[in-house]
Amino acid sequence: MQKSKQLLSGILLVVLGAVSYGFLATMVGLSYKEGFGTTEVVFSQYLIGLFVLGIMTIGVFLRQKKVRVKVPLKQLLKLVVGGMTLGFIGFFYYWSIQYIPVSIAVVLLMQSIWISVVLEAIIDKKLPNTFQILAILTVLCGTLFATDAIHNLGQLNTKGLIFGSLSGLMYALMLLVMNRLGNEIHPSQKSFLMLLGATIIVVVIGAVNMPQVFDFSVFWKWGIWLALLGTILPPLLLNKGMPKTGIPLGAVLIAIEIPVSVSSAHFLLGEHVAFSQWMGILLILVAVVLINFKSLFEK
Repeated sequence: MQKSKQLLSGILLVVLGAVSYGFLATMVGLSYKEGFGTTEVVFSQYLIGLFVLGIMTIGVFLRQKKVRVKVPLKQLLKLVVGGMTLGFIGFFYYWSIQYIPVSIAVVLLMQSIWISVVLEAIIDKKLPNTFQILAILTVLCGTLFATDAIHNLGQLNTKGLIFGSLSGLMYALMLLVMNRLGNEIHPSQKSFLMLLGATIIVVVIGAVNMPQVFDFSVFWKWGIWLALLGTILPPLLLNKGMPKTGIPLGAVLIAIEIPVSVSSAHFLLGEHVAFSQWMGILLILVAVVLINFKSLFEK
């Protein structure tokens, strides 16, 4: 019973993290329409996120004086290095949105579904079971309909394709870090360390791509929202939820990000969503429910 409750709480946390992350592409698209560039958007998002999580981490540290867990420096450094994947995701994903439709960018980002399972299989030296393979295929099939990817093939840009694929790889690596490292420390502390690594990457890449005139209004116009949805809530929720669900289940749960992204693009960006796309969204949700149901009884 206790294990079942932990699994259910993990599922809820991962779903909420995915939903939060699902709004990001639309928010970025809206910021682009106002004339802000990728570097400005990423800088504001990660710097605000790092500041907020830093405050939260200090609060946790002060409250847990008597129960602090001593973590080896090597482990802390691994989290910082692992967190650099977050910074790469920020640039690769947002760059892809500049060249290809949001729906295609989401498809490429969510290739992390099968990449995660492959990475897990390689590390554990254990092949995915038949149900995992079928569930992933179902999600990917639904993804093709939900994003209308087939009809949008003519709009694909090589740069957008490369950046989108790299964002999917980085996303899979990020999930692996969240699931494997630092599970003994508080989620806010773990999130802060990962975001610190991400911010280092953002500063390095941003320094090379810095616009001649940086519009600081992006911090209060979009930075706060992007930080909340992309660098504060998802790391906290996923860092706490992924260890409870495991990579295979967690990776499929995160597919909920796809219908959220498509829906937000429809209502906020005014993108047309065909009936076949809504059917694809439903197919994804059915696949997610099925894999959750079986995993619950397997626990």
